[in-house]
Amino acid sequence: MSSTFVNLIIQIIGGVIGGNVVGGAAKNISLGASGNSLAGAAGGVVGGSILTALIPMLTGAGGMDIGQLAGQLVGGGLTGAIVTAIAGVIASRMR
Repeated sequence: MSSTFVNLIIQIIGGVIGGNVVGGAAKNISLGASGNSLAGAAGGVVGGSILTALIPMLTGAGGMDIGQLAGQLVGGGLTGAIVTAIAGVIASRMR
């Protein structure tokens, strides 16, 4: 598998984890399990891609590195959590 595809999978996993952590921690902005997962995955991919563009060391050129994978996971998790929180606030205001 190419490193780009692996990075994408890691970002999605991190985003889903981050989205569900935020949804579990703040029940008033939770979108439900599937909503938290979808918002987190979308945020993880977008944020992880931006992070990879800003920090080229995370692209994994030349092989897989545990630091690179951890960076993708943390970046995807943080941005997934942020996007889920923003979507949750918007959804709760619309209710």
